[in-house]
Amino acid sequence: MPVRHDAILGWDLGGAHTKAALIDSRGCVERVEQIPCPLWQGVQYLDSGIDSVVERIGDKSDLKHAVTMTGELVDLFPDRDTGVKTLIDTMGRHFSNASLAIYAGPAGFLNPENALRHSPQVASANWLASASWVAGRLQAGLLVDVGSTTTDLIAFADKQVLACDYSDHQRLVSQALIYTGVVRTPLMAITGKVPFAGEWVYLMAEHFATTADIYRLNGDLPETADLLPSADNGEKSITGSARRLARMLGLDIDATDLEGWRGVSRFIAEQQLRQLVDACERILSRPGLPASAPLVGAGVGRFLVERICHRLNRPYVGFEELFTCAERMESKVAECAPAVAVASLAKDHLP
Repeated sequence: MPVRHDAILGWDLGGAHTKAALIDSRGCVERVEQIPCPLWQGVQYLDSGIDSVVERIGDKSDLKHAVTMTGELVDLFPDRDTGVKTLIDTMGRHFSNASLAIYAGPAGFLNPENALRHSPQVASANWLASASWVAGRLQAGLLVDVGSTTTDLIAFADKQVLACDYSDHQRLVSQALIYTGVVRTPLMAITGKVPFAGEWVYLMAEHFATTADIYRLNGDLPETADLLPSADNGEKSITGSARRLARMLGLDIDATDLEGWRGVSRFIAEQQLRQLVDACERILSRPGLPASAPLVGAGVGRFLVERICHRLNRPYVGFEELFTCAERMESKVAECAPAVAVASLAKDHLP
């Protein structure tokens, strides 16, 4: 596929996935790619992820690259500053520094050298890229990006993002960042106990199963969502997920039938949904957000955002609806929202 001279490739460098989105000269989303990248295991996984994206997209000459990240937080690095520097340096090994624009939130897009001096603004700023794009196109609302690992909740009104907090720590305190997602979250992080055979059974505090297993059992998990190995490196099937869920209760899969395990998975899914509903209600209660303000759903778990809207009697807007996309790109646009947003912002703001 030929790449236009003035196209922009947006990158979201995460701790578990590398995501990239190609925006053409008209602002249309032409391609979106997502590559598994267990960055905590080594920078070589980011190198191979970048190579895979470039191979899929084709000729990278004359492309500008807009970069945001969350991967600086992985425990491969001793601190976030080191992580930011490593990710920027890694991009610099693959592309010329002149072609790189690093997103630093309120500081805008910076060249790599300046970005290193703004490390706190660069670190984990991908949520602000998505929220800034949405805020520029809707009057008011709440962006809810439910990913594989985390959920971002950002209010906006009058073309402005209403978030008062910026860093991961600040956003954890305010519940603008919730470490819960639909693929990688360990089940004991959602609930400590489940009903089973007429008793409350306390879950084992082990990484035996994840939310990918409950949403696979419930029939909600998109085929493209679960790109990394399962908790036991076993098969990603209904039976495999039921086996892993049973292990959380100290049981084998034959302790009940498949519908019994689905009952357990539905209970856990409900606990996660309630957590997100409560967080949304708190943010929506703030002044400045009208009762008719929609929730904007993004991420691979945006099916949960639709359910939150039903609970709260709010309208739903899909993140992908705010873009012009190539054919069959809509789902990928929503799943890789920060990569698409940072490319689109760069298209509007870079010379």
